[in-house]
Amino acid sequence: MTTNSLSGSSNRLSQLSTSLKALYPRLWDLFVNTVLQVRIWDKPYPGLMHVLIFGGVTIQVLGTIVNLTQMQLFIPLLELSFPRGIGYLLFELVMDFAGLAILIGVGMALFRRLVLRPKTLESSWDDYYALTMLALIPLIGFTVEGTRIISTSPSWAAWSPVGNLVANLMRAAGMTPDSAASLHRYLVSTHVLLGLATVASIPFTKLRHLIYTPLNIFFKPGRDSNTLEKIDHIEEAEILGVGKISEFTPNQLLSFDACVRCGRCEEVCPVAFSGIPYSPRAFIQSMRQAMLTTLVNPNGKGQQDEEMLGSLIPEETPWYCTTCGACLDRCPAFVNPIDEIVDLRRYQVLTTGKMPKSVGDVLRNMERQGNPLGMPPEERISWAEGLEVRQLMPGDETDVLLFLGCAYAYDERNKKVARAIVRLLKEAQVEFGVLGLDERCCGETSRRLGHEYLFQMMVEQNLELFASVKFNRIVTACPHCFNTLKNEYPQFESHYKVQHLTEFLAGNPIQNSAFSPNGNDLNGRLTFHDSCYLGRYNQVYKEPRQLLNNAKVEPVEMSKKGENSFCCGGGGGQMWMETDSNTRINHRRLNDAIETGADVVATACPYCLSMFDDAIRSKGLGDQIQVMDIAEVMVKQLGGDRE
Repeated sequence: MTTNSLSGSSNRLSQLSTSLKALYPRLWDLFVNTVLQVRIWDKPYPGLMHVLIFGGVTIQVLGTIVNLTQMQLFIPLLELSFPRGIGYLLFELVMDFAGLAILIGVGMALFRRLVLRPKTLESSWDDYYALTMLALIPLIGFTVEGTRIISTSPSWAAWSPVGNLVANLMRAAGMTPDSAASLHRYLVSTHVLLGLATVASIPFTKLRHLIYTPLNIFFKPGRDSNTLEKIDHIEEAEILGVGKISEFTPNQLLSFDACVRCGRCEEVCPVAFSGIPYSPRAFIQSMRQAMLTTLVNPNGKGQQDEEMLGSLIPEETPWYCTTCGACLDRCPAFVNPIDEIVDLRRYQVLTTGKMPKSVGDVLRNMERQGNPLGMPPEERISWAEGLEVRQLMPGDETDVLLFLGCAYAYDERNKKVARAIVRLLKEAQVEFGVLGLDERCCGETSRRLGHEYLFQMMVEQNLELFASVKFNRIVTACPHCFNTLKNEYPQFESHYKVQHLTEFLAGNPIQNSAFSPNGNDLNGRLTFHDSCYLGRYNQVYKEPRQLLNNAKVEPVEMSKKGENSFCCGGGGGQMWMETDSNTRINHRRLNDAIETGADVVATACPYCLSMFDDAIRSKGLGDQIQVMDIAEVMVKQLGGDRE
């Protein structure tokens, strides 16, 4: 064998190894979420119901395959030596219990739909069709088993407890061995036909999720849900966003069919909860209907592939979503409505120019002034007046690059937080600096609002700016900047270490002795609000609470906390949009805080702080409750007023 041959074989083996390594995470996801169904278990009743049906059907299908291999059709090509002897008795027992599990699960499903009737659970004809077929198959199967037991009187009948029970009932009704043998062949044919009919109906009924959901889990995008898809070579791209159903990717079209209309996304959606005319389930189902009428029915010759916005869905629909990610965390099929929402926004912003006026104003501010608030760039460092904060120049070195972001730099309320952040970093003896007037918006708002081109320009400018100074890590107190810098900038070859302020301070704690047990004017009970972009998207839950504990503050928890936290209503660009006063999400979240009896709501996000502050002022509750950033809380707990 030549050297070139050996080299070629080695390369092929290396490529195969790389491919298999990339395949393992997908196979593990498939096992965890399809076989173990971990996401379904967050609700015990439907979780048990579904596992009984799924487990029972899986065992019955495998058992049927084993039975088929015993028939003459497969002999002599294939004949399993299993089951025999005690193995056969166990086989009969397991198959009986599997059929019983299906019937119990179907009974639970019917009780849930007809009696419990959860608000977000929709019912249609194919729901009842699927349950009917799933019930009929084991019922006929047990009847088949009963007639077999009557006609043959096997010694192992007790190992088929349900079939034996059916046989005893049929004997009590007057069934003879001869009539049972005669009936048996007809029942077997009926059982087979029911099974075949069920399989044949899979593509046309809700049973399709048996195929599409595992496929969607396996082929879901490799990127995390906290990261939006990049438009590569955007200046040369012919399609910017999605205007027609045919412009969605195959994976997205697959996800529309994977949706089972379970309503879990709608249950946790802050937009739907607040009475806004949007539901992630309804949105995905409208996408599926558009796919069916345009691309599938009849036989690919459906309606003309027209623009969806304004015809199939209202033009304002894409602008309701807060991109909080709650629906992504709950969907057992891993359907991601946010990707489609942003695609539609991109089309409106970059292709048609049809967008809400408030969105246009914000994007214009970012284009002209470099920030969504439309404030003059020369005011970016005004928050630091009198603090002696080091402003980094090209070539300078520091340990921490403090990237504050636009909200802290320009919003009057959040400027106070920025000053508190500096106080904490100095108290922790951190070597840090800011970019000062050179700092630019990270671009998160433009990307969530659909202006991908503007976002990519800002990324390019920021990376060039970052390269002009030397630092070990970027620290930011804004979860939106944090998520963008940490998870989305790497799409553009950024490899900087990025930490949220709470993560950094948790790893570089201020001495406990610096905190006053009684604080400095911080009175009453405090509750902490988990930001969506810090918590749900980046799993930072422990560190903010650790900092509060270090500052000798014991927060009382809201009912919706951690991964179940309720959005403040400011994400996805909603911070800058006009909203109906009757359906404001921040008012709902404020109610959650008030229910705890807290006097202070602590946040770790400038958007959350602004949304709570707005809700408190608009409801006239300033004397009852106040909102503070966690940095302000810690400064209050520091002894004295050193600044």
